[in-house]
Amino acid sequence: MKNILLPTDFSKNSKNAIKYALKFFEGEKCTFHILNSQKPSNYITADVLYGAPGTSVYEGILNDNKKELEKLIQFCKSISEGEEFTFVPTVDFDNIVDAVNQAVALNNIELIIMGSNGATGAAEVIFGSNTLKIIRKVECPIIVIPEGYAFEKINSVLLSLNYQYDVANKSFNIISEIVKKNNASLKILEIEEESLELSSQRNHAEEVFKEIGFERFSIKNIPASMAINAFEQLIPVQLHAMIVERKSFFDRFIFGSETSKINYGSLVPLLVLHE
Repeated sequence: MKNILLPTDFSKNSKNAIKYALKFFEGEKCTFHILNSQKPSNYITADVLYGAPGTSVYEGILNDNKKELEKLIQFCKSISEGEEFTFVPTVDFDNIVDAVNQAVALNNIELIIMGSNGATGAAEVIFGSNTLKIIRKVECPIIVIPEGYAFEKINSVLLSLNYQYDVANKSFNIISEIVKKNNASLKILEIEEESLELSSQRNHAEEVFKEIGFERFSIKNIPASMAINAFEQLIPVQLHAMIVERKSFFDRFIFGSETSKINYGSLVPLLVLHE
């Protein structure tokens, strides 16, 4: 049984990501851990003013969020009838990164699926910001669902690679599993930031993916975000996989400088793997 983590702030975007997850795992036996995290500092004066008599602010918000989670789970069940899905709700009074790290460790989480944006303009519930934090600080594969993206059958997977860094088999194996499960094609986009000797890294990729086969494309001396966006528009893919290593080419590609936004606006779900 797979254990999948679905963080939610009850926004339209997070609900859309959950719908994507249920379609992604159709036909598999899965436990979906639906996590809502609330940082205590987010509580505002209105929470205190309008709390029910005899209850603490924590209890009031906890009860409200439990009710929201229960409604969300009922919705999930209604759109996944006949599937072997189990739903486990969790409310955590912690910041998003700590809450996700705890959930990953406690529940043997294999994959996180979440939306790219959040419900409101409040600082701690902007999923654009929180998604970045999770990619940076949680060592677990994550699929980020673009705002408003509707699930499409995965017929083709794009893997962007920069061969300046070695890639472990674990990351490649996750991609192979997705490709095999969906009987999809694999397209490898090599992005060269500088002239490198690539034979050993290429041979490694060829060895790992030889059973499923792949097409290779190479791009040189073009900004990565521009190259990938152009590729996605010209060649239809339903999932883009990227392997992130600290201070690597793709770390700079996703995060840029110390900003709060993802520089790369994906047209399709983005699978982020860590090295």
